[in-house]
Formats: sequence, structure tokens, C-alpha cells
Amino acid sequence: MRKLLTTGLLTIALAIGLAACGTTPTERATSGAGVGAAAGAGAAAVTGGSVIRGAVIGAGVGAATGALTDEEDINLERD
Repeated sequence: MRKLLTTGLLTIALAIGLAACGTTPTERATSGAGVGAAAGAGAAAVTGGSVIRGAVIGAGVGAATGALTDEEDINLERD
């Protein structure tokens, strides 16, 4: 259970941290979906879950996070 919680929190942190990659909501949603799918599939593989289900859930969470994140919400030290 602890491994699942740790993996889940790491996945969420990664998705939020990288969801701001892009200047438009569409770009952020696309990059968030890609990162989320990879993180979700990886988390599912580590925890013994369905990799496809993990990728789909991760892509959805990543896309939503990217679409809802403003470019200035996460400072990536770009001017």
C-alpha cells in the first residue's frame, strides 16, 4: 500500500511539474497527456496494475492538468 501511495504521489508531482510545458493550453494539454500516460503506465507496471488502464488514466489527468494550468502558474525560469 505504501508503494502505491508513493508511486501515485510521484506521478501527480511529475504531471503537475511538466504540465506547464507549452505556451498555449493545447500545447500544455498535449504535453501533459504524454507525460501523464508515461507516468501512469510506469506506475501501473510497478504496482502490478493494468499498464493500459494506467496510461489512459495518466493521460487524462495529465491533459486536464495541462489544460487548466496557466503558463505563469509554474515558473520554469523562462523570461
